[in-house]
Amino acid sequence: MKEPPRPSRFLPRTRDGWIASVAFGALFLLAMPPVSHTLLNRIEPSAFGLPFLYLALLLVYVALILVLIWACRRGV
Repeated sequence: MKEPPRPSRFLPRTRDGWIASVAFGALFLLAMPPVSHTLLNRIEPSAFGLPFLYLALLLVYVALILVLIWACRRGV
């Protein structure tokens, strides 16, 4: 008798897993050069003496870390 195929390990199995995967993917896409240089590359506005791009990327990277921490606490 043939066994049914196993579910893929590459796809999340829970709702929280899907939320974490989509959020991490979207934030990671925002950090990539074609997107970040198009959307976030503003030299003139600065805060705390830093260009806007550096602060925006810092916020994106912090958000990526927070998604990973959230997924770890949820047990995803």
